[in-house]
Amino acid sequence: MSSRRDQLFAFLLEAEKLKSVTRATPVHDGARRENSAEHSWTLALYALVLAEEAAPGVDPLRAVKMLLIHDLVEIDVGDVPIHSQGGTAHDSVAIQNAEAQAAKRIFGLLPKDLGDDLLALWEEFEAAETPTAIYAKSLDRVQPVLLNQLSGGGSWLEYEVTWDQLQARVGTKVARGLPGVWDWVQAKIRPWFTARGL
Repeated sequence: MSSRRDQLFAFLLEAEKLKSVTRATPVHDGARRENSAEHSWTLALYALVLAEEAAPGVDPLRAVKMLLIHDLVEIDVGDVPIHSQGGTAHDSVAIQNAEAQAAKRIFGLLPKDLGDDLLALWEEFEAAETPTAIYAKSLDRVQPVLLNQLSGGGSWLEYEVTWDQLQARVGTKVARGLPGVWDWVQAKIRPWFTARGL
């Protein structure tokens, strides 16, 4: 029978695999693609630094926890870019089901009490109904936008993303939790799309 410590480290060593999951979004200078562990760490930092932008009722430290674990399911499922298959793949029932199964497997490596807590936290993030989850989801959507802008277009070029598509797939979700941030981001990125007639 495994000890509690064995279970804790089984989970932590499994989480190391997130460093090998490559995302569609490039790093800031476009030199390579970001990995999901880098993405999660950066979002945790966003949650701390942008806490003053959060709506009433948001718990920034709970958001940090959500963002550190939110993409662990990609160990099994991989990254599903928001613009892939014309924007239809990311939120598809098949992907949602696969991610739910991955969450059960990965958090199931932990002792039951901790595993159940982290699974509930992951489910709260996915549902995006609490103020904290809405905040965390908004951060998850805004960070890739900024990386694409910094890298000269990044995955927008690969997926031939238009301004209207970006607004529908990303902007509405960012604005839901961080309307002032989305206004600021739009002012930064709109010229990129305008210059290309997109």
